[in-house]
Amino acid sequence: MVKPNPFIIVESTRFSAFDPSKVKNIVWLKALISCNKFTTAFSNSSSMDSFPRSLNPNKHLREQFVSNLPGSSMLEVSALLNNVALLMLLRHTFCSQTVNDACRSLKSYLASVALDYVFLVLPTLLIFTVLAEWVYICLIGLLLLLVFFTAVKRTYSLPYMEGPNASRASISSYRVVMMFITCLCILAVDFRIYPREYAKTETYGASLMDLGVGSFVLMNAVTSRQARNIKSSMSWWKAAFKSTTPLLLLGFARLASTLSLDYQVHVGEYGVNWNFFFTLAGVSILTSILNVPAEYSGILGSVILVGYQSWLTNGLNVYLLSNERGTDVISRNKEGIFSLFGYWGMYLVGVQVSYYLFFENHTTKQRSKHETRIRICLLTIMFWILTLLIDRYVERISRRICNLAYVTWVVAQNLQVSED
Repeated sequence: MVKPNPFIIVESTRFSAFDPSKVKNIVWLKALISCNKFTTAFSNSSSMDSFPRSLNPNKHLREQFVSNLPGSSMLEVSALLNNVALLMLLRHTFCSQTVNDACRSLKSYLASVALDYVFLVLPTLLIFTVLAEWVYICLIGLLLLLVFFTAVKRTYSLPYMEGPNASRASISSYRVVMMFITCLCILAVDFRIYPREYAKTETYGASLMDLGVGSFVLMNAVTSRQARNIKSSMSWWKAAFKSTTPLLLLGFARLASTLSLDYQVHVGEYGVNWNFFFTLAGVSILTSILNVPAEYSGILGSVILVGYQSWLTNGLNVYLLSNERGTDVISRNKEGIFSLFGYWGMYLVGVQVSYYLFFENHTTKQRSKHETRIRICLLTIMFWILTLLIDRYVERISRRICNLAYVTWVVAQNLQVSED
């Protein structure tokens, strides 16, 4: 007896009742029932779209989660960072001896790491998440606590920051804190516990993560060879190749990974294919091509920023903030490419500010720490006044296009925190 074809029977059972008497083999019966259930479920589905085609089926929802955000305010961002600055001062006031002994033994080193976690990492994590609604109360509480410990100890000093290497130690500490805050925000932004007003803004506005992008560029300028007035023996193209190759590799690696994994990408940040590594590489290339002495780099940066802002106010900002995109590379990545002018100008301004504050007389060491603090205070006031005026009368702060108000805000906020 010829066994029945299961595919013919399955096709018929989709339209009529199945008769078990036609099949005598129980194994065939079970197989046909399983096939029948599968084909029925498949036929009832509207289309193949019901099966996930992507490795990231929630990609659209995750992109919406970090899109169209208005940000918070400059005052709130300043309060957040001042909380971190007070935590640093409190940690070194309360445990200054441990800082000095940290490099002498493994036990002291582990104790220093534990204290950093207790005084810096954990409180910062709480203030940026569950305690975000009480950021001003936390600021007042930390300030009172610092005053109390300072009064108890009678003397307040940061031993590890005294002496000829004071500026270098201060810059290193600030870079570590900024890197920690950056990593914390990048990891936390995809979770609901992280306040949405701290995520990157869509068009105009100020937020904590907006500040982090510019601060990274500014910190690179502060510690650059150009700011320290160190001459390079290499030609400009060799220096550009050496400094940009790692950044370009990281940029293309990130692009390849996001495309292969279908990872969510907020196109409004930099464009379709652009990312922050390409921005850093572009700034490095432009700086290497047009190498200006540190004492004059701020002048060139100001000219670039004013010219770029004039271009923005004459209609470029409308194009950059719109959803209009063509098929060419520039149109698809317009935010990242055009914002290079803003980041380049910020970098050049940061080079001269760093040279003016820390490295102008580094050979004679005639400048006192008190004089440096006075200079930082005056520059902070100047950049805050510029920020408020430009934000009100020229154009609001926008990280997306890196306009003039954004640049002055980043410089002012970083100077304020470094002063603390």
